Amino acid sequence: MSEASHQAWAPPAPPTLEFFATLSVQVAPAHEIGQTPAGNRRIIPILGGQVQGRGWNARVLPGGADFQAIVTPTLARLDARYLLETEAGELIYVCNRAVRTAAPEVTARLVRGEPVDPAQVYFRCVPTFETSAPGFAWINERVFVGTGVRRPDRVEISCFNVL
Repeated sequence: MSEASHQAWAPPAPPTLEFFATLSVQVAPAHEIGQTPAGNRRIIPILGGQVQGRGWNARVLPGGADFQAIVTPTLARLDARYLLETEAGELIYVCNRAVRTAAPEVTARLVRGEPVDPAQVYFRCVPTFETSAPGFAWINERVFVGTGVRRPDRVEISCFNVL
């Protein structure tokens, strides 16, 4: 095999991350649906919140929700959908799917809405953003990842553009 053909098969460099925004999403107490085939189903209404982006700010509009399934004593699958409104009045739809894992006793405390040390929880997400705003059109064509922290009254998410 020639040197040129060997280099052609080298894996690409791993992607880097660029900060996009920090979201602080205020939430209401959960509606407990109970055990379903998908897990212990919960719906958590979104009340509002704030967004601080790289060169922009927005607010989280009330009316969205986080649709959760506590699949095992250690694993929760999250699916939050809500709307952002920038300071200029532009709307951005957010669909954020996440995995949250922790020891069973930590997960139980989270479900009860108690404070938990974020270092005890693995909370990673893949948010998608959609908008018709020309200044933000690029976000329709990008992949984002994030880390989250669940507080008793809010969820804090740091989002990064995958370059």
